[in-house]
Amino acid sequence: MKKRLLAMLLAGAMMFGLAACGNSDEGSTQTPAGENTPAGTEETGGETKTVKVGLICIGDENDQGYTYNFIRGKDAVTEKLAEKGINVEWSVKWNIGEDSSCEEANLELAEEGCQLIINNSFGFEPYMLKVAPDYPEIEFIACTNQASWCDDLENTHNAFANIYEGRYLAGIVAGMKMQEMIDNGEITADQAVIGYVGAYSFAEVISGFTAYYLGAKSVCPSVTMKVQFVGSWSDATLEGNAAQALCDAGCIMISQHSDNTTPATAAQNAGVFHTGYNNDMISVAEDASLIGTRIDWSVYFEYAIEAVANGESFDQDWCHGMDEGAVVMTPLNEAIAAEGTAEKLAEVEEQIRSGELQVFDTSTFTVDGAELTTCLALDTDGDFVADSEEAVFDGAFHESYFQSAPYFTVEIDGIEWLNSAFG
Repeated sequence: MKKRLLAMLLAGAMMFGLAACGNSDEGSTQTPAGENTPAGTEETGGETKTVKVGLICIGDENDQGYTYNFIRGKDAVTEKLAEKGINVEWSVKWNIGEDSSCEEANLELAEEGCQLIINNSFGFEPYMLKVAPDYPEIEFIACTNQASWCDDLENTHNAFANIYEGRYLAGIVAGMKMQEMIDNGEITADQAVIGYVGAYSFAEVISGFTAYYLGAKSVCPSVTMKVQFVGSWSDATLEGNAAQALCDAGCIMISQHSDNTTPATAAQNAGVFHTGYNNDMISVAEDASLIGTRIDWSVYFEYAIEAVANGESFDQDWCHGMDEGAVVMTPLNEAIAAEGTAEKLAEVEEQIRSGELQVFDTSTFTVDGAELTTCLALDTDGDFVADSEEAVFDGAFHESYFQSAPYFTVEIDGIEWLNSAFG
């Protein structure tokens, strides 16, 4: 991954960088019983290696969203590496706040002898970076973040995945459903309105809902979108209320960049459709939820943990998507999806994998009526300024090309921001 120091890092990067969606409330810092028990190992004919890994989580596995998805990755990679003769011994810190408790958690894991410490929330990185200099023999990872790869420390890392690719595919599912409703006379073309529940007005969220909209628009040309920001990564009540307000405003499709399942249940209660994030939400809204997308963190975990086990270095800034299976779709609800959706998904996913399709193809959207010709970012005052690297080239905005952290903050035509929310 090509390194560079973006202007965003020097001027309010934290505002527009990524966010690891999670609950910021401080909770228990105790490691549950059994989490330090070595994972089972299948001998492969060679010597078994053991790596002790710390994982600091902003929530717990019960959120059925962001942290649950990390635990899914943890469990999957433990099994994968066992087959390679690598035993992963985990020590997990649950419900850690984006505050000094995170610094304490990193210190505790370092003193426990962890060789690798993974921080799963955007707001954890500043606290992690207070600890990392004192433990140069330990590798520290800040997931969904952007400061570690360009600092002067060799033992700090950033990692994310091109989740916008999955958002685009989810948008196609939504768009096909709305176009089917138009074709069947159930709604008019101008009633194809998406309601999107966003956490904050950060680049990751903007990038995601823009990709989603462009996917929908590619199969339903009349679609428009309304975005309601809730100012929290995980507040079930706020998310549900926002989704309900969007339904009341006439939206017939709800999607989300937030942690809870309440947007899905609100959509079902309102008799509209939904696409989710981080988890399959069909179980809670079988009549509404069409599909979801998530990051498969086991792909990156396998890469990083195996490197540590073998005494090898690994990238300070890592980002992949569908090309390496780091971005995946949850099961399609074929009982309610439009006819031909599965085939269309397979077709477009292959186009994304091969590079034939660029999600942010500048010929497919406009900004104030004009085609985007230069990379734009928001400064700390909320004004558009030219970025220090040109992300628009070869007919597309190249998201996460210069760093893993998304930097797409452009407000394109067709998407109405009902409010804004900065952390």
